[in-house]
Amino acid sequence: MTNTVLVQRLTEEATVPTQAHENDAGWDLYSIEDISINGGERRTIKTGIAFQIPNGHAGLIWPRSGLAVKKGLDILAGVIDSDYRGEIKVCLFNSTIPLPLWETPQSDDVRVDIKKGDRIAQIIFHSLPKFILMEVYSLNDTERSMSGFGSSGT
Repeated sequence: MTNTVLVQRLTEEATVPTQAHENDAGWDLYSIEDISINGGERRTIKTGIAFQIPNGHAGLIWPRSGLAVKKGLDILAGVIDSDYRGEIKVCLFNSTIPLPLWETPQSDDVRVDIKKGDRIAQIIFHSLPKFILMEVYSLNDTERSMSGFGSSGT
């Protein structure tokens, strides 16, 4: 079954999201502005688009693997609910740590420049089953129980 997501360009500079390959999970989101992100800094970038996502679905904003691996850019926060109609903005974080001033002159090696038309993230549309939360006094025990962070090895 194919679902339809309506896309509105809010400005002439906006690019409708695209997929590079037919079986890609995500749709590329494009910047409509030139912006620089210094190491350790986060910036919110405009895409100039809005979606009408079908009820029972959400849009999840994910990093583009190339930007994450090659430039240290990651996504902060990124759930688009089906009833949201505003502009999609992407919060990018530059995880590159600048060297202390006394070790080397500050240079552009930790700054990432985003240009108009650059692909900055991807949106994955996800079906959401309905759940009911039920408060209880205790939960069934499992072999794992409460073992969490790092419990299965590093």
